[in-house]
Amino acid sequence: MARKADKATAGTAETRDSAKTVDPRRKVVEALMRLAANQPYASITLTEIAHEAGLSLADLRDLFPSKGAILGGLMRMVDRTVLTGSTDDMADESAHDRVLDVMMRRFDALAPYKAGLASAWRDLRYDPAALLAFNQAALNSWRFMLESAGIETGGGLGLVRTQGAVLVFSRAFEAWLEDGEDMARTMAVLDTELRRGEKVLSAADALHRLTAPLRGMARAACTARRSRRPTSGEDMDLAS
Repeated sequence: MARKADKATAGTAETRDSAKTVDPRRKVVEALMRLAANQPYASITLTEIAHEAGLSLADLRDLFPSKGAILGGLMRMVDRTVLTGSTDDMADESAHDRVLDVMMRRFDALAPYKAGLASAWRDLRYDPAALLAFNQAALNSWRFMLESAGIETGGGLGLVRTQGAVLVFSRAFEAWLEDGEDMARTMAVLDTELRRGEKVLSAADALHRLTAPLRGMARAACTARRSRRPTSGEDMDLAS
């Protein structure tokens, strides 16, 4: 009996230890998603989230300032999952296929939270301030997603690529929320939107190359103009 009691005590201790190692941010994110899966997202309070996550309201405040920030936490969790799972297996594939692979793996990472995300999307899709904030968060996210697919994100053209990826994924996201397990509709939307985006990027790339000489001339003119400006000492002489 003593051995059984010892084993039970050890098991309870291990459970407590494993609970302690769970990232509190993940606990909060998953708590919000569980609540949103069963009630309207807009009706969920911070107090309910804290209770569901097994935290005090003070602890929740230390972790996240708002429900929107918690959704941002989910986005970063998904980023890490996708980036950690990135390999060089797709290195020889086309840019289209590499980006498509990243997007599909992102949907795989989002799948456990689909019901909660659907609830959040129903309430936030018509909120301009929320959409603007999430667009910025999505830009930060997709900068890393594209880099993992071997797509450059620097400069003005990189920003166009990144924003384009955000728009493509957003359109596919809406289809995914209502799609079945085979994700046929999501795949079709992704393929169509990616090919449309490739045409836009191709035109933007061509325009970028054509305007390169003009940009060089403008930079040279600005440099020359700055070099002709009087120094602070000359300003003082003229003013005296």
